[in-house]
Amino acid sequence: MPTLRHRPSRRLHRSLAAGAAALSLAATLAGCGGDSEAATSAGGDASGRITVGRLSNGAARQTTLDVPEVKSLNAELPAAVRKRGTLVVGVGALPSGFPPLSYVGSDQKTLTGSEPDLARLVAAVLGLKPEVKNSTWENMFVGIDSGKVDVAFSNVTDTEERKKKYEFASYRQDNLAFEAAGKSTWNFGGDYRSLAGKTVAVGSGTNQEKLLLEWKARLAKEGKQLTVKYYQDLNSTYLALSSGKIDAYFGPNPNIAYHVRQTANTPRATRNAGTFSGAGESLQGLIAATAKKDSGLAKPLTDAINHLIADGQYAKWLAAWNLSNEAVTKARTNPPGLPLDNS
Repeated sequence: MPTLRHRPSRRLHRSLAAGAAALSLAATLAGCGGDSEAATSAGGDASGRITVGRLSNGAARQTTLDVPEVKSLNAELPAAVRKRGTLVVGVGALPSGFPPLSYVGSDQKTLTGSEPDLARLVAAVLGLKPEVKNSTWENMFVGIDSGKVDVAFSNVTDTEERKKKYEFASYRQDNLAFEAAGKSTWNFGGDYRSLAGKTVAVGSGTNQEKLLLEWKARLAKEGKQLTVKYYQDLNSTYLALSSGKIDAYFGPNPNIAYHVRQTANTPRATRNAGTFSGAGESLQGLIAATAKKDSGLAKPLTDAINHLIADGQYAKWLAAWNLSNEAVTKARTNPPGLPLDNS
């Protein structure tokens, strides 16, 4: 793992990858070194009917939405994109995917997940055909820089450092979460004092570990104890949770949303016991569609997302993927991001 410097989106991708491997949902994606063309028609048709959660292997509730083109929003697009009629979408999910965000579906070939689903919804509103290109995280940005990719929908955190090269349309909160046993009544509630007397597992070298150790130090100064535990993998963490050896696991909210759904109605059912901003207590972190700076795409993307919010499709998309606790009330173009001294 890298140092504890707060770089949430990159580290969150690594945490989600570990969770994917431990929970054995996603098959390894083909072409580990570079790009792969994902099926552009997965979950949608020419009439604007988009099925989200398709081929999710239980990670989502399949939901079909009617998403007609909005001509006025199509008119906002840069002329070259509007004339081309396609939206080239970058996803950085190679080699192993990040359930429930982006991963290979149950047919072992089609890219699915909440991120490519939202890209398809946005493209439909804009009257464009989505062309999804899956690559490594690093190559996704290379694609944007070179002009081969119009926009990334890939759990990219809005930061002031990235604004030097990219423009953003925010669409989801960047959250961490506490996962507790289904029978537990404890909730985090946003206040570190609620952790007094608790035993919490966390991944070493992660942003959530940094936060948890800071809270532990604060509690120690108040004469209270927080016990932090480490396990080799998520399977071991969840065994400890189900056996009562720990009170909670602190990790990426999407990872936890996925596991909660996978364990529902089983003896090891878990629940989300509260979220916390991945940017810390002073700023709500935001996940954003990411385009090349001055491309002219951020505003129409923002307007398309706000159209989905107003029409209710946005809420249904999040609910399908069990991510309603990361909803934003309004998409924004280039909102305040993680500051330069903490990017």
